[in-house]
Amino acid sequence: VSPDEEGICSGKYFTESGLVGLLEQAAASFSMAGMYEAVNEVYKVLIPIHEANRDAKKLSTIHGKLQEAFSKIVHQDGKRMFGTYFRVGFYGTKFGDLDEQEFVYKEPAITKLAEISHRLEGFYGERFGEDVVEVIKDSNPVDKCKLDPNKAYIQITYVEPYFDTYEMKDRITYFDKNYNLRRFMYCTPFTLDGRAHGELHEQFKRKTILTTSHAFPYIKTRVNVTHKEEIILTPIEVAIEDMQKKTQELAFATHQDPADPKMLQMVLQGSVGTTVNQGPLEVAQVFLSEIPSDPKLFRHHNKLRLCFKDFTKRCEDALRKNKSLIGPDQKEYQRELERNYHRLKEALQPLINRKIPQLYKAVLPVTCHRDSFSRMSLRKMDL
Repeated sequence: VSPDEEGICSGKYFTESGLVGLLEQAAASFSMAGMYEAVNEVYKVLIPIHEANRDAKKLSTIHGKLQEAFSKIVHQDGKRMFGTYFRVGFYGTKFGDLDEQEFVYKEPAITKLAEISHRLEGFYGERFGEDVVEVIKDSNPVDKCKLDPNKAYIQITYVEPYFDTYEMKDRITYFDKNYNLRRFMYCTPFTLDGRAHGELHEQFKRKTILTTSHAFPYIKTRVNVTHKEEIILTPIEVAIEDMQKKTQELAFATHQDPADPKMLQMVLQGSVGTTVNQGPLEVAQVFLSEIPSDPKLFRHHNKLRLCFKDFTKRCEDALRKNKSLIGPDQKEYQRELERNYHRLKEALQPLINRKIPQLYKAVLPVTCHRDSFSRMSLRKMDL
């Protein structure tokens, strides 16, 4: 926008009062949407304007609204839900320009896959005919050669916001993890012989990461996908991810404040209960019973071994926490959980204590004594 263009800045919004009005509307809208942290950001722009005008009344109102917003952040902690996301792909010439296009849809919180599927199938069914529209039920890559050219296909997949590890240090709160979202991920399990699921040693996973043209929340609830990236996880990497997830669930349930005994016991039962005892133990027996012949798998083997060490430690912490929360009527249940844990730990012990010697070799052989006077510490060592 050029200020020299005739009439461009003569509108009612191109004034200080116009800007203030728009910002106040934005703050009210963010508050209605439950995005109280964004209310604070809007008022950071408004406050200096009212301070410059010495408008104590408006400043008093703003600080009152800020107090209200921050109070809601505290009292609604863990109760806010900002939305559910789905990837929607369109396939077929009947869609015209939408053919082979992918979008991320933002839906109201706790929207089920069946709900959006039914809605879109109904919407496009009215346009093209109910017998023409077909929903693809899986999240596998679509092969257009296998599709009927006279039909319109819609593929709908639930997706979650995706963050790199380095991003997580800045995305601490629930709001941080649901604001300014451009990348989303969905996972597709597969085996090399074409089945979706198989034995532990043959279970692969495809992670698909989508990048949208604009960040959510956005003025539209549908944003097109501009970039797609795929990561293939090998069976041992799938096992590592599963064990990390179990360990995180245990840690969360153990340190939850205020404590939730029912949640803690449910997670504990899922980790050391007799019915699922085979789960973690079977993973360890499949991947840790022998040192892999391929050196490329050494680090994965070691990482899984360390995951199990962390897992058993978290189980112990969770049992200790549960013991402090239960009443006399649950003491026998606690003893049963402890017996299951000790049996699991005993079975895991020989598997998780087996180290790969090649990973623990000294980096540099100690060939001579370092002498600070002869500057040996700064000289290149002959290997």
